[in-house]
Amino acid sequence: MSGPAGIAEARALTPARKRWTLLAVILGSGIVFLDTSVVNLALPRIGEELSSDLFGTLEAQSYVANGYFVTLSALLILAGALSDYFGRRRMFAIGLVGFAATSLLCGIAPTVESLIVFRTLQGAAGALLVPGSLAIITANFQGEEQGRAFGLWAGASAATTILGPFVGGLLVNTISWRMAFLINLPFLLIAYIATVRFVPESRDEQATGRFDWLGSLVAAVAVAGLAFGTIRGQQQGWSEPIAVVSLAAGAVAAIAFPLLMTRRSDPLVPPRLFRSRNFTVTNLSTFVIYGALYVTLTFLGIFMIGTLGYNEQAAGIALVPSSLFLVLFSSRFGKLAARFGPRVFMSLGPAIMGLGLLWLAGIPAESQGWLLGAGRSASIVPPADYFTDLLPGFVVFGIGLCIMVAPLTTALMTSVPARNSGVASAINNAISRVGSPLVNALIFVAVAASFYATIGQRVPDVDTRSREFRNAVAPLNQPPADISPEVRAAAKQASTEAFHLAMLVAVGLMMAGAAVNGFGIRNPGPAGRHLGPAAEQPPPESGSGTPSGPLQVAAEEFTKPQPRADRTGPARSD
Repeated sequence: MSGPAGIAEARALTPARKRWTLLAVILGSGIVFLDTSVVNLALPRIGEELSSDLFGTLEAQSYVANGYFVTLSALLILAGALSDYFGRRRMFAIGLVGFAATSLLCGIAPTVESLIVFRTLQGAAGALLVPGSLAIITANFQGEEQGRAFGLWAGASAATTILGPFVGGLLVNTISWRMAFLINLPFLLIAYIATVRFVPESRDEQATGRFDWLGSLVAAVAVAGLAFGTIRGQQQGWSEPIAVVSLAAGAVAAIAFPLLMTRRSDPLVPPRLFRSRNFTVTNLSTFVIYGALYVTLTFLGIFMIGTLGYNEQAAGIALVPSSLFLVLFSSRFGKLAARFGPRVFMSLGPAIMGLGLLWLAGIPAESQGWLLGAGRSASIVPPADYFTDLLPGFVVFGIGLCIMVAPLTTALMTSVPARNSGVASAINNAISRVGSPLVNALIFVAVAASFYATIGQRVPDVDTRSREFRNAVAPLNQPPADISPEVRAAAKQASTEAFHLAMLVAVGLMMAGAAVNGFGIRNPGPAGRHLGPAAEQPPPESGSGTPSGPLQVAAEEFTKPQPRADRTGPARSD
């Protein structure tokens, strides 16, 4: 429902229905974000328990982590358009059912190959939940109530960011890696009941129903083809034709996508938005910075658990400082960016993040792990090595992250007219996820090449090119028990050096993102919020989607929304 009727229904909601509506969207979107961080901590155990003759361990872990992002990013914008047309409550409920079903399938997956398939399907379901949560809030809350609703949504995202990895890691360590997926089910059930019983339906009555399915398919082929081809080719020494075929298909799709967008009557990504300099620069830096960010967190979790010897709950607690500054100070930097312009913050933030990663590039192989618990070899206090080898890097990284996130959102949302902000945010959100599989493929090549080269130098008698050895001994992971002590020692040192190289690549990407922002972003003039051709852009095409930030913890930007007239009727805040 939209227009005056939609506003009347939203105002008629009882306080109880509003509370249940807010609970539904917080649980639905929160599970999507929590799932990613918990799965990262479960990857080492997945690698141990689900061996494969087809994939190497780190290769399979990469597919599990990034298969999710391939479908999520490819379908995110399309999902927003489907929600606008068919109804936000309906599509959100479908997304909840789909995410629950795929979470169950992931939790009972008998092989790593099936887990990769189910994880990819889970990303498709998640695409329905991410835009739907904010759209439901904007359709059902107005004025100060809307601001409070966004504040609660942001606070829940912050709590998920801090507590989620620890709780999830504890369940993974004490029960099974399968709990990383099964823990979703009770929360999704509550969210579904609340959605179908209490959330009013809303839709865009002006939506045409024309959806760019082809654009989404081509985007998925481009990302999946390039990422899979690169990782598979490096893992198998470029001996399999499927890697070359995959790369070729991905390259063709990547070239075809922008050409296709200029010829579609209702394109998934309207090319005219990129007439805005700030919009183009922001999305370019988002691709680089967030790609490096997601991949760094994935590789860091595997390295801490698989190489240094942290248990899952210890790794979850150890990573808290990297997000704590974001939760506490991000909104303040958003206000500073609004006052002084976002360019300096968008340049300084990634550069400081790079310095934090540079510190992590010096972690020694003998750095003591942390087993959080109450057993004989466990401790509730981190070892001294944590405070010298990891914590300074996490703190510096977190400071840079909190400086960058809100100003980046500010730059994005002020780079286009208000009527285009929904599609602009959806595109940026999708690009932030697209970067993960592609950057992961780049860093995987560096990690695998360094790892096997180092082992080959230290243990010359081992054939590090053989498929059997590569499937048994993987970078960043503990080798099997039947591997000789000499190879195990070499593997630990090789994993550490490979991790250092991965961090250096990530540092380069962060610095590149800082440079792109420094030279490309223009601060808005005092007379208006738009610069150049962005102010003359026409309304978005059909399928614009709904707003959501590039990272869930950027939700602080929504705590003080600025209402605008929107085609859906109620005042909206993007």
